[in-house]
Amino acid sequence: MQTDRLHMAIQKSGRLADQSRDLLKSAGLKVQATKNQLTARATNFPLDLMLVRDDDIPTFVADGVCDLGIVGLNVLEEYRLGDDQDRCEIIARLGFGRCALKIAAPADEEFTLDSLQGARIATSYPRLTRKFLDEAQIACDVVTMQGAVELAPRLGIAAYVCDLVSTGQTLEANGLKPVHTVLESESVLVRTLKTIDPVKRLKADALVTRIDGVIATAESKYIVLNAPESALADITRILPGADAPTIMPLMGHQGHVAVQAVCQESVFWETLEELKDAGARDILVMPIEKMML
Repeated sequence: MQTDRLHMAIQKSGRLADQSRDLLKSAGLKVQATKNQLTARATNFPLDLMLVRDDDIPTFVADGVCDLGIVGLNVLEEYRLGDDQDRCEIIARLGFGRCALKIAAPADEEFTLDSLQGARIATSYPRLTRKFLDEAQIACDVVTMQGAVELAPRLGIAAYVCDLVSTGQTLEANGLKPVHTVLESESVLVRTLKTIDPVKRLKADALVTRIDGVIATAESKYIVLNAPESALADITRILPGADAPTIMPLMGHQGHVAVQAVCQESVFWETLEELKDAGARDILVMPIEKMML
């Protein structure tokens, strides 16, 4: 890959790969795969992608091989606990790939954290698990497994597990239940703390600005409504996550105004009903395609 282009590491395949590509597409990038399937190239932005295993992404970014990376917070925090210095930083939480690292126990067990004392717990995240146990002052043996962690109790390897949970169906199928959350995770955008060429730094900042805009529009809605001036205080209070709305006189209707606002939180039917009860009429809620913050 050319050294004058940005390098970003993303997961090659799996749960986060498609969502990472969708994010870049929403940011206006056209990505073209290469023959070796280990790299990909944006044709309309100076960006090259490195398609790697998720647990390699923090290393690539920390070492400065890649300027940026998209990785699960769980993977990043596990890596950081084994690194002797902090060499990358989180610059955005991306809102997808949500899951949680949870302790799971047999479904028929009355569990408390004291149940872990003197027991064995299997996990693919030994550093995060050990940190949690140490902070809770629990003496428990940690058994590292690279996969099929949920089978550990059935195989007699460990009485408990600490594993990623999205829906909980895998745990349930193996007679387990989640009992305690160790870490809430989602995908994050990370940047190396190594020195970046000033020109590349500007390109990175431009890309991050685009991604910030995509994140901001994911839940944001543009609301337009008409209302009497006397209702403005209540309407402004109800509008979810909106800064000061734009207010304009409504032609031909003395004492009435048109209100326009960007709401950066979800807009539910209950919100519209509240607005109507406060005096709003002709309420329109529209998606936002692009936003530059």
